[in-house]
Amino acid sequence: MTPFRTATEVADGIRRGELSARELTEQLFARIDASTVNAVIATCRESALEAASEADRAVARGDEAGPLHGVPMTVKDAFAVQGLPTTWGEPAFAACVADEDAAVVRRLRDAGAIVVGKTNVHHLLADFGRTENPLHGRTLNPRDPARTPGGSSGGAAAALADGLTYLEYGSDLAGSIRIPAAYCGIYGLKPTPGTVPLRGFQPPGPPASPAREFPLAVGPLARSAADLRLALRVTGGPARPSRRSRLSDFRVGVVLDDPACPVTGEVGAVLSDAVDALARAGVRVRQGRPADVDLAAQAEAFGFQVELFFASQEGRDLAGAAEQERRRAAFTAAWARYFADVDVFLCPTVFTAAPAHDDRNRYDDQVFWIAQASLPGLPAVSVPVRQAGLQVVGPAHEDDTAITFAELAADVVGGFVPPREGSSRVLDR
Repeated sequence: MTPFRTATEVADGIRRGELSARELTEQLFARIDASTVNAVIATCRESALEAASEADRAVARGDEAGPLHGVPMTVKDAFAVQGLPTTWGEPAFAACVADEDAAVVRRLRDAGAIVVGKTNVHHLLADFGRTENPLHGRTLNPRDPARTPGGSSGGAAAALADGLTYLEYGSDLAGSIRIPAAYCGIYGLKPTPGTVPLRGFQPPGPPASPAREFPLAVGPLARSAADLRLALRVTGGPARPSRRSRLSDFRVGVVLDDPACPVTGEVGAVLSDAVDALARAGVRVRQGRPADVDLAAQAEAFGFQVELFFASQEGRDLAGAAEQERRRAAFTAAWARYFADVDVFLCPTVFTAAPAHDDRNRYDDQVFWIAQASLPGLPAVSVPVRQAGLQVVGPAHEDDTAITFAELAADVVGGFVPPREGSSRVLDR
């Protein structure tokens, strides 16, 4: 029972009686105990193993099974999980045990998933480039422990890459799903904001009632695009079908570099080769950004939106907010016009492969490319392409169009590859 199977494969095997949920869960706990990447920071062994045994008994009885029946998985520490601490990496929250599940966790359980534990985050989720906090320490990248897994969902991405879970759920304000996905070589989806409920995603304390939730979104991380679709369906509800069902029918816009945030040579070469391979497979490729969209200006405007988000949480006003909202509306309208003739837009997830821990060189530039989807509120999938992340941006509320392209493209550009086992793991090349 390989730990690197997809959640979809595992769910199918359990429903057919070919796999045992109990045995899979036991194997995950054994791998978690042996792992040295510090990705999983809390577990609920007794309840998870009993739930897994009951899942097997339900299959034996012929009971109706949900889409994630018996699949063991983890979730980011920022989500409330009944009976487990919700710490956000803050020592003051170490004893704050949730008395109910977050909305996402409840929906995953309703679909049959078995939550076995929680994954590490950067302290108070305040970093997109690394995962480290004074309570649980630093998470390492399974592909090379000397490199960062990204943040703040670095524990989530590392757990998937290291075979410690079959599915994960994270959050993305400034790339906190997509950047770790790219650095750890897995898939990550930032859905259209508002698709998945945020209830139960907060630090311990009174229920938050933020005046502003945009541009925050919560979404799945996985080892396949099909798993992203499955997780989104059970947590976000019905979705618009994909525009296309064959790779060769897709109309694709592409920008792989920009003077404001040049990509490194290794990332640029990998992504350029991937786009060439897609074109040979029949994908209709259009080079260039949307009209009326300056990528650098859009990244700068997104930075203001992040500041506005935190100001709203704190009850503060920011000067210039009205003008920035007009700018965002103009960019959003430009992207809507663009997607009348293009199905998805391809660009880097981040300009570099995973950097070394604490390497702050061009650190803030890690959000440049993720901003292109975040500012206009578009769904985006980070697709693993060797040591790089290829970002697939879709039209607003058409998440499945981006997911379907990512799924079909895997046959051409590759997909998740398990890290090399042993002490000399390196980035796959």
